[in-house]
Amino acid sequence: MKYYIIAGEASGDLHASNLMRALQAEHTHIEFRVWGGDLMQGAGGQLVKHYRDLAFMGFWEVAKNIRTILDNLSFCKKDITEYHPDVLILVDYPGFNLRIAEWAKREGIRVFYYISPQIWAWKEGRVEKIRRDVERMFVILPFEKAFYKKHDVEVDFVGHPLLDVIDANKASIQKTNAEVSKGLPIIALLPGSRRQEIKRMLELMLEVVPAFSEYRFVIAGAPAIPADFYMPFLKNTRIELVQNQTYSLLEKAHAALVTSGTATLETALFDVPQVVCYRGNVASYQIAKRLVKVDYISLVNLISEKEVVKELIQNELTVNNLTRELRYILNGEKREDILNDYKILHDKLGGKGASERAATLMQVYLSEQAWGGTRI
Repeated sequence: MKYYIIAGEASGDLHASNLMRALQAEHTHIEFRVWGGDLMQGAGGQLVKHYRDLAFMGFWEVAKNIRTILDNLSFCKKDITEYHPDVLILVDYPGFNLRIAEWAKREGIRVFYYISPQIWAWKEGRVEKIRRDVERMFVILPFEKAFYKKHDVEVDFVGHPLLDVIDANKASIQKTNAEVSKGLPIIALLPGSRRQEIKRMLELMLEVVPAFSEYRFVIAGAPAIPADFYMPFLKNTRIELVQNQTYSLLEKAHAALVTSGTATLETALFDVPQVVCYRGNVASYQIAKRLVKVDYISLVNLISEKEVVKELIQNELTVNNLTRELRYILNGEKREDILNDYKILHDKLGGKGASERAATLMQVYLSEQAWGGTRI
């Protein structure tokens, strides 16, 4: 059985790698050709393109790099054709993957989608492309099943794979906690996974440091970013960096400042009160503001369907606001409210075993006759 898997971000690399291991447990004769990262390569995938060469944030950044994106699309189609997989598995990354899905459907290649694009937030019209081009969609957020049902598209809710990732890492967390355990209580800084995002967010996050002399600030280094990129931010002796130890850091953190994304959910699953931060390119933000249809940007609030954690977005993300909100969550009633809401959030995520459930369902569908494009 030959799988071609495309993930374009760090979180996709993580979840796709666990899916690959679950598929290997389901099927002994299996091979993978992948676009992703080190984790997918470590899970046995033949790596074609690394996600660090694929990620462009925002409308303006995409426009500047359109030639590279088009070249990647062309190369990807050629590579899939030459590999001739039994199935193409797409992992989030919609701008690229939905174009590949459309082409693959025309070519008669079976298409599974693991981790839905956030079309419920914006570009809801993309659901028609998914109906047309994707044989099966496997979703990980509880409200996504209802969203697709509204559009008469049947999907499988498999639960959120982060539950398994965190559970699997807890044993090793205790062994790697020495460096993040010493000294004053910790405020974790999770500024993102891409260079431009990290630089923009981290510079602002660090401006609150003088107001919290009784805490240490520890930066969670992104897996694909070398340590020397962070060196200019470490001039203050109370600012530290840990690489490839984000979960160990969250296990010990008292609070966190987190750039919007999967990291907000990871932080919640470690029961760390947080302030969610986002500031983008001005032009990209103004366009997104007019298109996005959801009330919140963090997964924590979206899944909870209310404001559990404070979101400071664009012009609201100031040093004064960030300092104030951080103080609120260090002690007191606001902190307790967040921790109580985290317990409810955890129960909504579907329980452990998401990767295994997805892999089992994929094997069932692959054993059936190839999809012809008509849903019952």
